[in-house]
Amino acid sequence: MPTPTAYSRLQIHLHWITATLILAQYVFPDAIAAAWRASLRGTEMAFDPAVPAHVVAGLAILGLALWRIALRLRHGAPAAQGRAFLARLAHIGHLALYALLIAVAGSGAAAWLGGIAPAAQAHGVLKSLLLVTIIGHAAAALWHQFVLRDGTLARMR
Repeated sequence: MPTPTAYSRLQIHLHWITATLILAQYVFPDAIAAAWRASLRGTEMAFDPAVPAHVVAGLAILGLALWRIALRLRHGAPAAQGRAFLARLAHIGHLALYALLIAVAGSGAAAWLGGIAPAAQAHGVLKSLLLVTIIGHAAAALWHQFVLRDGTLARMR
């Protein structure tokens, strides 16, 4: 399969939809955390629409990540810019992002839908790793845009 020179419109849209959902998960975590603590105590909590919204968004992130992987395998992705070492680092970073997206969403689903407490603990650790990886991803994109000026960021607009 030839390497495309740009991401498809669908790949770009899925990227930004996923990013928006992830941002919402980090900005509004309180309701799901409170509901989980209440379930561990065996107490009832008043209905909060943010709880099912968190669950649905998490499952959507899982589905979008799998869809993005399928698109990437089928249609490819543009080659990373720069030196071979940096291209390899970018590849590893993307693998880490996809693996963490699946692991965070999967552990959250296992915890919430399956009532598996160790999955909730893993979810907490994995979401921190995902956040660090996302920050690295964003920093690399900005570095490409403003230091290297190689047009990498423009491929995702």
